[in-house]
Amino acid sequence: MTSRRTIERWRPWAYVGPALVWTVAFFILPFLVMAWVSLTVHGTGETLSAANYAQFVHNESYWRALVNSLEVTAIVTVVSILLAYPFAWFLAEIVPERWQRLGLMLAVLPFWTSYVVRSYSWLLVLAENGVVNNALTGIGLLSDPVQMANTRFATVTGFVHFFVMLLTLTIFANLKQLSPSYRKAAADLGANGVQIFRHVILPLTLPGIMVGAFLTFVLAIGDYITPQILGGNNELLMPQLIMMQIGRRGDFPLASALALILMAVVTLAYFACARWLRIERA
Repeated sequence: MTSRRTIERWRPWAYVGPALVWTVAFFILPFLVMAWVSLTVHGTGETLSAANYAQFVHNESYWRALVNSLEVTAIVTVVSILLAYPFAWFLAEIVPERWQRLGLMLAVLPFWTSYVVRSYSWLLVLAENGVVNNALTGIGLLSDPVQMANTRFATVTGFVHFFVMLLTLTIFANLKQLSPSYRKAAADLGANGVQIFRHVILPLTLPGIMVGAFLTFVLAIGDYITPQILGGNNELLMPQLIMMQIGRRGDFPLASALALILMAVVTLAYFACARWLRIERA
């Protein structure tokens, strides 16, 4: 009997044990090592120093990189939501049930291609001799090609192409969970289509919007490939700044400090979204 009780007591730990070991080995321990490294000074061996964080505070270019990352991420998130919501609504409400799976499959096609390939494809499309410039000059709207590649516009375009699909999935799932009785009840109370959307459908689909928006924020603010390929080095973002410290200077302590600062920003965004969602669900 005692042996059986012991087994029952340890059974939950046996279920969660592999996940705990994985989390400790590949997240907590690397995080602690990175935090320790961030408190050292490159080339001096000095430890327990806040010099790297002080350098971020006093260096305007570092601050500008963080501001640029926040601005680009905010633009990408807002534009992706504005494009994804009508698309998800069309799939959930207009497309017949039998064609919705096909529509979702077509929506996630960008996920099937390499991230690098997508970025280079947009670079070719937005180049001075690319598809867009050639089309606009060909029909006479432009006399000379416009610089679109290696700009913030190119970075945002590459991001939006990917994250619209992600937000479409989260919003579509929320729309499909809505009971038709909510709309019927609102209509019986005299609400028109716009009022039903504003006061019933939109509030009930906000969790899906916020989940997709948070995922977009996290993935966009930490992305290095798209800004490097499409934005070039004309505008420095935090991931590029971190890679510069490693690749050009070999300054792992400063890179660790910058990475922790970026992680702190993501953590704040998470708590802000979590609190907001709890309020909405209440």
